Amino acid sequence: MRLARVAHSDGVSFVALEPDPAAPQEKVLAIEIDQHPFGDPTFTGRRWPMADVRLLAPILPTKVVCVGKNYAEHAREMGGEPPENPVIFLKPSTSVIGPNAAIKLPPNSERVDFEGELAAVVGQPCKDVPEARGTEVLLGYTIANDVTARDQQQADGQWTRAKSYDTFCPLGPWIDTALDPADLGIRTELDGELKQQSRTSLLLHDVAGLVSWISRVMTLLPGDVILTGTPAGVGPMRPGQQVSVSIDGLGTLTNPVQQGS
Repeated sequence: MRLARVAHSDGVSFVALEPDPAAPQEKVLAIEIDQHPFGDPTFTGRRWPMADVRLLAPILPTKVVCVGKNYAEHAREMGGEPPENPVIFLKPSTSVIGPNAAIKLPPNSERVDFEGELAAVVGQPCKDVPEARGTEVLLGYTIANDVTARDQQQADGQWTRAKSYDTFCPLGPWIDTALDPADLGIRTELDGELKQQSRTSLLLHDVAGLVSWISRVMTLLPGDVILTGTPAGVGPMRPGQQVSVSIDGLGTLTNPVQQGS
């Protein structure tokens, strides 16, 4: 199932998208889910053509848990060797935006980078999840861009300020509940120019292992998002540019870049 969150003439709703959203837009329907998409969702009977709704971030998490240096080549381009264990950090919920919403560059940063990533969405409250059950607690997968003020990350020596600005966590366009994350192509383009290209099979710590590791540190709640790490090739964005992250089976997340105030 493809799950999304949309704005429509009556407000905002969780929806299921049928048939596949890759079909021509005029043939795709957004079918309203009653209340929330967790567990066994029920439907209200209301539906809208995709042309009549606007895609929002597919989920509003209580927290976004990110994994740093989870591709070997990215660890090396950052100036170090791959870590033995996952390196985790948090982005606030206020950093989340949806497809086509603007990434706003803070005026006090000289370099803000894109970081295309596979994101896993938690589907149930969980703590101390065994690795063998790591993917069982997930609702599904979506696309993320872990936007980073690189100069501030390097200046601070830790990552909170650089990762936490409003608009620094684009998510979308939807959540796929049936995707196998083991070996997916991932690509990032800036104004149509390929900047990142890799496969999720090259993750140093796979999705199940990440869920287990993180859940031993903190309780994960329905809707929480785990960013699994970015491949090599990160680089700066400028106002007026457009960044697109594509993952096999998930589509493309596109956001324009603007100067913030």
